[in-house]
Amino acid sequence: MNDRIQHAFSGGTAFIPFVTCADPDISLTEELVLAMADAGADLVELGLPFSDPIAEGPVIQRADERALASGFKIHNLFTLTERLRKHTQIPLVCMTYFNPVYKYQKERFLSSAKQAGLDGLIIPDLPYEEQGEIKDSCKAEGIKLISMIVPTSRQRVITVSKHSEGFLYCVSSLGVTGMRTNLSDSAKEMVEIAKANSDTPCAVGFGIHTPEQGRHIATFADGIIVGSAIMNIIAEKGRGSVEAVSGYVREMKRAITV
Repeated sequence: MNDRIQHAFSGGTAFIPFVTCADPDISLTEELVLAMADAGADLVELGLPFSDPIAEGPVIQRADERALASGFKIHNLFTLTERLRKHTQIPLVCMTYFNPVYKYQKERFLSSAKQAGLDGLIIPDLPYEEQGEIKDSCKAEGIKLISMIVPTSRQRVITVSKHSEGFLYCVSSLGVTGMRTNLSDSAKEMVEIAKANSDTPCAVGFGIHTPEQGRHIATFADGIIVGSAIMNIIAEKGRGSVEAVSGYVREMKRAITV
């Protein structure tokens, strides 16, 4: 398999949108991913709906609730990915929690992910110290296990960075996901530490939602991740959200392209 994730960061600052699968239904998710790819997205995060998404703010929590109410099941992630792979080779990374992976059975989940064409996995509630639970299995299937770093201790950022793969998900500030008016300077310092200790691309997420914020983050990071702003559009416009989301992606991509 070609390293699609590596390719996503090869042409300048990567724009990485997040979308909750099956909010409000799985067919719209498919349309949105393809539209975002056409609009300039470099990699897409597919959020696996979960009943207790502890890292998510209210916008994505409500999206998860709507998706689960629509009847979403874990196998729908894999059928969605298989359909997408018929039309696009954009990197696809699943954002999930450890409970759904464990419940589905780890080896079965990863085997299905590989067969469907997923490139990576982000598990916010799996601490770095416990990645041994799944990392070897991911490697065996060619699935990148994406590590997250937060602005806490310098030594922890160094340790996680040195053992990272795919890309580093750099959390801009402590707390849950959601749009923020101001982003602290801690993200820049954290990225600088990570880059001094690893060649893994650094993508910053949590709070980014305006072109101005994206442009600022692009001065020091390899990518920006946006979720809540996109899910807000979907919550407001439902099945009529494709054009608006595409326009937003184009605007953000233009802002970070230098």
